[in-house]
Amino acid sequence: MAYLTSDPAISLDGYLAGPGQDLEHPLGIGGEGLHRWHWEEADENAAEIEAICTAGAYIMGRNMFSPGRGEWDPDWKGWWGDDPPYHRPVFVLTHHEREPVEMQGGTTFDFVTGGIEEALRRAVAAAGDGTISVAGGASTINQFLRAGHIDELRLHVAPIVLGSGEALFRDLKGLSFEIAASRSTSLVTHVTLRRVRG
Repeated sequence: MAYLTSDPAISLDGYLAGPGQDLEHPLGIGGEGLHRWHWEEADENAAEIEAICTAGAYIMGRNMFSPGRGEWDPDWKGWWGDDPPYHRPVFVLTHHEREPVEMQGGTTFDFVTGGIEEALRRAVAAAGDGTISVAGGASTINQFLRAGHIDELRLHVAPIVLGSGEALFRDLKGLSFEIAASRSTSLVTHVTLRRVRG
């Protein structure tokens, strides 16, 4: 049985990105504050940063991969440069077909038009004995939570309020978790939640 995790950085008011996401503001206006702990406290948060990139396969939504909508810009290969941090297969949910994009370091972006169940099936086949990470964004994580697929939610709570944007847990009811671990630095609180079934 595949084990699914997710590692969203989230604001105090529940947003994974601010409003107005575009090419200039990939995380929305103010959204970069969610990730200050990555670069300003990298040593203090090294274990959590390393854990984010240890899955056997990844799933993300098109909104996380690209600012575009509609047909693909064939030159667009993600936000991360020539060597994305994943180094594993990444399955991108989309409504528009595209050939796989192979990057340096072992990352291959595969584009899935059949929804979350197809993406999950393909990720399970690619991950082998490894875990599967639902990387984001909010809509994709919410779909996987609604379907009951995410076993472990590792929230990285930044002490900022965005006011609006892309919200986690939108239109979700009846979820229950147990707190497995928590730890804080000055810029983030890491909370590991495990899904309570039944």
